[in-house]
Amino acid sequence: MNILTIVVEAMKFIFPAYCANATPVLAGGGTAMDFGKKFADGERVFGKNKTFRGFFFGLAIGAIVGTAEFFLFGYPILFAVLSPLGALLGDLAGAFIKRRLRIAPGGLLPVIDQIDFVIGALLFSLPLLMITWQVAIATLLITPPIHLLTNFVAFKLKLKKNPW
Repeated sequence: MNILTIVVEAMKFIFPAYCANATPVLAGGGTAMDFGKKFADGERVFGKNKTFRGFFFGLAIGAIVGTAEFFLFGYPILFAVLSPLGALLGDLAGAFIKRRLRIAPGGLLPVIDQIDFVIGALLFSLPLLMITWQVAIATLLITPPIHLLTNFVAFKLKLKKNPW
């Protein structure tokens, strides 16, 4: 497989997760997933930015995109749910880690902020055996610059408070 093919396959594979991860910026708000509760360290479990509305809208949009990929590319239908679910849970895990490090919601934690959702999507999709290790690595490599660019655009559009 040549590099261009690997990158295209990586983009196709991760697109439902990208959509699921981006949707809460547009459709978030409402009740926080941690209900304002604090962990043993005295910090919020996830923080105010992780809401049920954002999570479920993200899951729905990711599943719609994943279903489209089922029809377009013959991906397993289970992928339509596993990839966005993994992405959203990976993002929650990243938020949990950031709170333990006392980084405020919206604060920057380089690398984790850019790939937590990708790792979640990869792990949840792993049982489907649908990508090669090369595509998995490419996904991890192409995501940070794409993530930073899309966050910068969202910041310029006043959808996010920080450019990361």
